Amino acid sequence: MKILYLFIACFILSTPSMLFDFDLDVNTSAWRIVDDVVMGGRSNGQFEVTKEGHGFFHGYVSLENNGGFSSVRYRFKEKEIKGFTKVIIRLKGDGNRYQFRAKTSSYDRYSYIQYFETNGEWQTIEIALEDMYPTFRGRKLRMPNFPGEKLGEIAFLIGNKEEQSFQLSIDYIQLQ
Repeated sequence: MKILYLFIACFILSTPSMLFDFDLDVNTSAWRIVDDVVMGGRSNGQFEVTKEGHGFFHGYVSLENNGGFSSVRYRFKEKEIKGFTKVIIRLKGDGNRYQFRAKTSSYDRYSYIQYFETNGEWQTIEIALEDMYPTFRGRKLRMPNFPGEKLGEIAFLIGNKEEQSFQLSIDYIQLQ
């Protein structure tokens, strides 16, 4: 019987857990744009579901008025994620560099981040949770990396210290 429980536990922990899977009927009301306008900037991001059923984060990053970033954030009820080691994201970018961001709770002021590059084609990005490091307002914090126990918010951010248009299509985001 112990072997059966061990098998079930291993199966559950090795089975991917979908955080968000975009399609035409998905409810995206928990996804929010947060741009540098919260600090006086002029960047403009937008988020919608395309007719192909993908999340589509697009817009323009402006450096005017000390601006420089746009983000889209998804808050959800905190999930226990012990046993998962990475985030898998299927996406299509525009050749720009983006950040994937995570919070253990939506109440945290800081985020754990990891950069990824896009190449203009559909890609599957793998981000090791243990490699995500804490930041607040663009500054790395002297804290341990992501603890990998709970998750309450994920986000995508573009802020490369240059004015630029951007387009990021997202198919799905899952834990593995």
